[in-house]
Amino acid sequence: MTELIMKCSKAREAAQKLIGVPSWMKDKALEAIADALVERTDEIIAANKVDLENAEANGVRKAMLDRLSLDPERIKGIAEGVRQVRDLNDPIGEVINMWTRPNGLQIGKKRVPMGVIAIIYEARPNVTVDAAALCLKTSNVSILRGGKEAIRSNTTLMKIMQDAAYSVGIPEGSLNIIEDTSRETATQLMKMNGYVDMLIPRGGKGLIKSVVENATVPVVETAAGNCHVYVDGDADLDMALDIVMNAKVQRPSVCNAAETLLIDKAVADKFVPVVFKALQEKGVEIRACEECKKYYDKDVADAAEEDWETEYNDYILAVKIVDGLDEAIKHINKYNTKHSEAIVTENYTKSQRFLNEIDAAAVYVNASTRFTDGFEFGFGAEIGISTQKMHARGPMGLEALTSIKYIILGNGQIRG
Repeated sequence: MTELIMKCSKAREAAQKLIGVPSWMKDKALEAIADALVERTDEIIAANKVDLENAEANGVRKAMLDRLSLDPERIKGIAEGVRQVRDLNDPIGEVINMWTRPNGLQIGKKRVPMGVIAIIYEARPNVTVDAAALCLKTSNVSILRGGKEAIRSNTTLMKIMQDAAYSVGIPEGSLNIIEDTSRETATQLMKMNGYVDMLIPRGGKGLIKSVVENATVPVVETAAGNCHVYVDGDADLDMALDIVMNAKVQRPSVCNAAETLLIDKAVADKFVPVVFKALQEKGVEIRACEECKKYYDKDVADAAEEDWETEYNDYILAVKIVDGLDEAIKHINKYNTKHSEAIVTENYTKSQRFLNEIDAAAVYVNASTRFTDGFEFGFGAEIGISTQKMHARGPMGLEALTSIKYIILGNGQIRG
């Protein structure tokens, strides 16, 4: 029996047991996990060091190494995320609404677990903890399959979580990681009908495309983040500079970082020189439209068509001057991945048009796209950022990991 079949079988069995685990026990397990992560920080960092050394030797880009890297502060932050999940209300068992039919039947909708949730993701060890914690809180069994770049970090984190959760009574088999990182195993996981109830991919465009095209189990699509910031002609330019720099530079390797900057030509003469200078001082490579060169005489690369549709995950930014809000909206809706988009403007009417007409999971007015995150939205953590429109959209917290079933209460009614 392969590792995948064995763990999926155990996961299916555990799902039936986990349904009956009370909220207090799940919360106790989450507290134990958070404590254990902090207590065993040295163990985690040692495993992560090996992953980092291997990734660097294999030529992984600096920005991607940042996504892979763990240190004591990041581990404390991950543990805090687990505690925030613990403190949230457990949605399982909640009766959303109830109504009475003319024949006396009482009908309601009750939140229930999905069952077994599989997550395929790339080089971000924090996803291992976030996903497992959110699944546990919602009585879902998790099957995690991370990338080879973080395999030692991921397996260490999972072992720590399993030790902590099972010690307080969580059924064994509720938290799982697939250690075989081959493409064949990932493809097989996408087709585990009868074992897996929902599959969530987290990663780059290639991974998402592969899952969507190959999976036979239900998939929640979490697309790559080709995110934009549009600086309007009515923007506070000091605010705009702060937002652009944060959205691009603060952590360029993540999906909510800005990849394209659009600037209204009405403020190009004032804003282009300032923002280009600031970006270059931070080591950002600028790929700009021809119009930008009228306002900045230092060397910048020419933007090609492919730059408007690329998620760089790096210190690279595409820049285009547009003729006002109409062109900005048209450009964004053509090239974006429906993730996160921002406008900087003091004009209320323009801000409302942007909110209404931009097709994305998260749309911002006068704030950085970097806030599209379960932790920042108050969800404690997230299992992914959905860019589809069915079931769940945006950062997926607890409610997005539940289904519903109808409960019907009668007193002898029969249908005539």
